[in-house]
Amino acid sequence: MRVDVFSTKPHDVVFLQDAAQGKALNLQFHEARLNPDTARLAQGAQAICAFVNDDLGRDVIAALSAMGVQLIALRSAGFNHVDLRAARDTGLIVARVPAYSPHSVAEHTIALILTLNRKTHRAFNRVREGNFALDGLMGFDMHGKVAGIVGTGLIGTVLARILSGFGCEILASDPYPSAECEAMGVHYVEMDELLGRADIITLQCPLTPGTHHLIDDSAIARMKPGVMLVNTSRGAVIDTRAVIRGLKSGQIGALGLDVYEEEADLFFEDLSQSYIPDDVFARLLTFPNVLITGHQGFFTREALRAIAATTIANLTQFQRTGAALHPVSLPD
Repeated sequence: MRVDVFSTKPHDVVFLQDAAQGKALNLQFHEARLNPDTARLAQGAQAICAFVNDDLGRDVIAALSAMGVQLIALRSAGFNHVDLRAARDTGLIVARVPAYSPHSVAEHTIALILTLNRKTHRAFNRVREGNFALDGLMGFDMHGKVAGIVGTGLIGTVLARILSGFGCEILASDPYPSAECEAMGVHYVEMDELLGRADIITLQCPLTPGTHHLIDDSAIARMKPGVMLVNTSRGAVIDTRAVIRGLKSGQIGALGLDVYEEEADLFFEDLSQSYIPDDVFARLLTFPNVLITGHQGFFTREALRAIAATTIANLTQFQRTGAALHPVSLPD
C-alpha cells in the first residue's frame, strides 16, 4: 500500500521507516505541507499521513477522495485541523495517535515554568558575555505555590505528579475529573476559582469549540496579578491579542508558549535568514518575560518512536481490515 507522508522532516523519515520495517507499506515522503496545491502529490496513494499544521479542510479532503485516497493517518493526537464532516461525507477514514508519551509534553511544560521562573536562558547569555550580575534574575520557590492545571488527561495527570513533587498545591479544572489526580491530592475546582488562586496556570486541554479562546480578556482579568501562564496544548486555546494586553498591564507576569494559534506559517520552518511575517507573534517576542518554543513539547526519542509505531499500526490495520486501529469520527 502506498502512503504519502506530508510535512516530512528528517526525524519523520528515520522513525517511520524504522517502524515500517517488514510491513508491506510503500512510504513516499514529501517535505511540502498538505494544502490544496500540494494534495496532487498524493495521486496514486491509498493513504496519506499528515501532521498538525497540514490543511485537512473540505477542499483538500475532496481532492484526496477524488484521487482514491481512503485513509488519513494523523501522526498527532489532536485533530482540530481536520474537517471530520467532510471526511465522513466522502467516506475517508481518519486515524490518529491518541497517546504517545505524556511525559514528553509534561516535562517540557516544567522546563518552560522553571526557565521563566529562574530565568536560566537570560543567565546563560549573560555568563557567556562575562556578566555575572544577578539583577533581574530573581525567581521564586516553587514549593508552596498554587498551580492550576486546565485539563487532566494523560499529560495533565503526569504534570500534576511532577508539580506535586515540587511541593505545589494543585488545583484542576476538567469536566471529567481523574481519580488518579484526586488520589494524589489534586483539588478540582470551578474555573473561576482556579484563575483567581493559581500562581501558575498551565493549559493541557484539547482545542474544541468550548475551549477556543478560553483564555481571553475576561479570563485574564480574573487571574491573580502577576500570574505565570503556560500553554503546551493548542494555540487557539489562548486569544493572543488578549494575552499581549495582559502582559502590557502586568496582569500576566510571565508567559510560556509551545504553541501559537497562527503557527502554521511559522513553526517547523527555518526563518532565520528571512523575517517573521506575523506582526502579533513578533510583538510577543519583544517581552522579556515571554518564552516561546516552536511546538517541540512532543520532541523526544520515546515520543517519536511511539508516534511512528501507532501511525504504522493504523496503516497496517487498515491494510488488513479496511478499518483503522484508532479512528476519529464525529461525535453523535
